[in-house]
Amino acid sequence: MHQTPRLIATGALAICLAAPAAALADVKLPAFFGDHMVLQQELPIPVWGTADPGEAVTVSASGESAKTTAGPDGKWMVKLDPLSPSDKATTLTVTGKNTLTFQDVLIGEVWVCSGQSNMEFPLQGAHNAATAIPAATDPQLRLFHVDHKTSHTPVDDVKGKWELSSPATVRTFTAVGYFFGKELRARLKRPVGLIESNWGGTPAQAWTSLDGLGKDPILSQYVKDWHSIDANYTRAAADYPAAQAAFRQAQADWNTKYQKDWIATLAQWNQAVQQAVAAKQPLPRRPATPAPMPQAPADPEGGPNSASTLYNGMIHPLQPFAIRGAIWYQGESNAGRAEEYRTLFPRMITDWREKWGEGDFPFLFVQLAAFGHDEVGWPVLRDAQAGTLSLPKTGMATAIDIGLPDNIHPMDKEDVGKRLALSALHVAYGQRLIYSGPIFKSLSKNGSSLAVSYKHLGGGLVIGKSPWIGPHAEALPMDRLVGFEIAGADGKWAPADAKIDDDTVVLSGSTVLDPVAARYDWKAYPEGNLYNKAGLPATPFTGKAQ
Repeated sequence: MHQTPRLIATGALAICLAAPAAALADVKLPAFFGDHMVLQQELPIPVWGTADPGEAVTVSASGESAKTTAGPDGKWMVKLDPLSPSDKATTLTVTGKNTLTFQDVLIGEVWVCSGQSNMEFPLQGAHNAATAIPAATDPQLRLFHVDHKTSHTPVDDVKGKWELSSPATVRTFTAVGYFFGKELRARLKRPVGLIESNWGGTPAQAWTSLDGLGKDPILSQYVKDWHSIDANYTRAAADYPAAQAAFRQAQADWNTKYQKDWIATLAQWNQAVQQAVAAKQPLPRRPATPAPMPQAPADPEGGPNSASTLYNGMIHPLQPFAIRGAIWYQGESNAGRAEEYRTLFPRMITDWREKWGEGDFPFLFVQLAAFGHDEVGWPVLRDAQAGTLSLPKTGMATAIDIGLPDNIHPMDKEDVGKRLALSALHVAYGQRLIYSGPIFKSLSKNGSSLAVSYKHLGGGLVIGKSPWIGPHAEALPMDRLVGFEIAGADGKWAPADAKIDDDTVVLSGSTVLDPVAARYDWKAYPEGNLYNKAGLPATPFTGKAQ
């Protein structure tokens, strides 16, 4: 259970510390320094906070100690020398004019879990929640959930607390993050700390600093948008409380008049949708509300979709807390500007690394799962994600085979977490193992056929199957390859006859006699079945023969 850091004070000193004026002198640290936290092993450990200007501060943990003096602004920071991993609880002590003591501190691996709703998706929603949650007790796995926070400018702290993994604490924690951490615990035999900082439905520009966005001309519109908000910020912030109060009243009035009937109407519509999906019929149109619903006033901060607001409120405060790396599941909200993501996503990663001050820390991400009908944005977005592997110390977990046609949130988060963990074991921990599915290497022409070469063969190419087939998804054939298409010079795509030939896939087709281009799983909801022998799916691609 979380405990408030103890304030050690006796006698006259205790009386002084109780006075409001003296309280300003108390040494204070950000919220993620707390009981049960995990400190990153084998890296310098920054510890920082506030105190009186000029106040001497000493920090000690696990036999290491460092001293500093608070600056004129009251801010201070020290860096403890790297510590060896340890599952034995230690104490972090910070002493100035008062003393803070943080108990049950472990030294292990710390990872940030960020992105949008598929990272925020809680363990209680996973398809195997009924068995995973009761088995979640692990005092060596520690969880910190960052509360949602937008900010127009960077802030210095977050709300949250460290908790031990248990059936009570994991229910609402990120499912992908939990399964990732659980796999690392099993593989590394070290304490693991997970910092969950995510927000559903949010785009990558909201997670990137204003300074970072300004470093690439392609992203200049986001900087302009920020300055547009900034020009009206003071007045908008002053007017916001009254506008919120009026909205809440209007919302209460609407609910009194219409909510009961509206809920019943939506329930009928949802049932009709499920029936249509099962019958593979066109979906019924969503019904209109019985009266216009009250609209919330514009957030003076710009809201969670605006440039830099989530970086400012939920990432900047974490820096420079020592971490091993980050895992990321996001992209759905940027599919409408997928080409831009080729620039934006690498820029965001580089921005985090620049601001964190740890160099190129490992950054692992999930390639979007199969979903929906956006045949333009989603395939290009996935390709942009794959292209980001050109950055050093990055890894990608492909989830193309565990999506759902009608649900943007597939319930199999365990395989996503395990695939991210495989990337971590290689990228972050240097282990030699199969950590990726087949990735397109080259396309060559041989008469009337094309040959696709792959890297990350994982023991060889095979026809495989998804580890999880959810509602309204269908099992794919196991006797033939599917998902490949070819095109001639006219650019018209047609399904290809695909055959595995050792380390390549040979493509041909009766309707495309002179193919010059090929693609695989190049759809919003593709149905490909190429894997390697390690059971990891091939990554979508499109290309022309060289």
